[in-house]
Amino acid sequence: MRVCLDVSAAAQARGGIGRYAARLAEALLRLPGIELSLLYHGRGGTALPPGLAGLPPRRVRLGSKPWRATLAAASLLRLPLDRVVGPCDLFHATDHVLPPLRHTPSVFTVHDLAFLAHPETHLRSNRTYLAAMMPRYVATATVVIADSEATRRDVLARYQVAPDKVRVVPLGVEPTFAPVPPPEARALVAARYGLTAPYLLFVGTLEPRKNLRGLVAAYRALLQRHDDAPDLAVAGAEGWRYDDLYRLVQQEGLSARVRFLGRVADADLPALYSAAAAFAYPSLYEGFGLPPLEALACGTPVVCSDRSSLPEVVGDAALLVDPTDAAALARALARLLDDEALRRLLRARGLARAAQFTWARTAAETLAAYEEARRRWDARQRTLRGR
Repeated sequence: MRVCLDVSAAAQARGGIGRYAARLAEALLRLPGIELSLLYHGRGGTALPPGLAGLPPRRVRLGSKPWRATLAAASLLRLPLDRVVGPCDLFHATDHVLPPLRHTPSVFTVHDLAFLAHPETHLRSNRTYLAAMMPRYVATATVVIADSEATRRDVLARYQVAPDKVRVVPLGVEPTFAPVPPPEARALVAARYGLTAPYLLFVGTLEPRKNLRGLVAAYRALLQRHDDAPDLAVAGAEGWRYDDLYRLVQQEGLSARVRFLGRVADADLPALYSAAAAFAYPSLYEGFGLPPLEALACGTPVVCSDRSSLPEVVGDAALLVDPTDAAALARALARLLDDEALRRLLRARGLARAAQFTWARTAAETLAAYEEARRRWDARQRTLRGR
């Protein structure tokens, strides 16, 4: 099967969706019967990750906003863009944008519906675009993939779509996410990030949905009970509406205790997770949630939100809390710091839980979605010819 895969988010190194596109492409290459080509958009120095070098690329020389505007206009005017995608048996949209296609079946991945669940955490421009186009993309795709059961429930509740059209395909975690020996992990994070003592860790884009203000409030409460608690390290690129987070840290007098590391290289993440005393992820909403899964794979005790997809990802391998309850989050962190037996238990459970999520499994289940899309498309074409 000739598959064209949108890897724009990977080319632009955009967080979890970028990781999804890159790792899925690499895993699909290992499956027999797949002939893969890549589509991506971007200006200037946008380029494919090294792991995808050598695959046939089709680059659209437009930035995100012009590309989205082009697709929106083409969809509303019913102008097919098959020529942009190129000759293939199926197109897979991985980045919440789907070109209108007349001659090609499509699979559309819905990562989350945060713009509906928590509109206050999105920029107005992004919210307006998704509100207008997401229903159209879900309706026109031949098959829809959801990252989790929670996201599938959201899709079925929000849009008029047949339940059997929406399939759940969980994401995976790379084998490189594994416990790093303590001396090696501590040496790396000290040398590259100046973290010379135990620390609490958050990894993710700095944006309102991640509830970092809530994490700072919980950390402040933790320090009131444990003034010797580790520092808080926040790793991740700046997304949007993050200035008030920096101001909050300053106003609370926590500038010396809360360390902003910026974007961390993927190669450094296993050591960063492994050297952490605990990992905190109080996100208000996630379509899947890769960082807590990566932390589990590295043997790090995890406290995370009890909302959306996160309980089904971490299972019984993490402490779950209401992300809007800073006191509860502080108590959960204190439990992990005080209870060595609990840390050992969660470490063992976390390693076992993370082992269930592999990119090979993601690729195999994605291929099954491709085959289902081809069957649906062929049946539809036979019906049209029979009229």
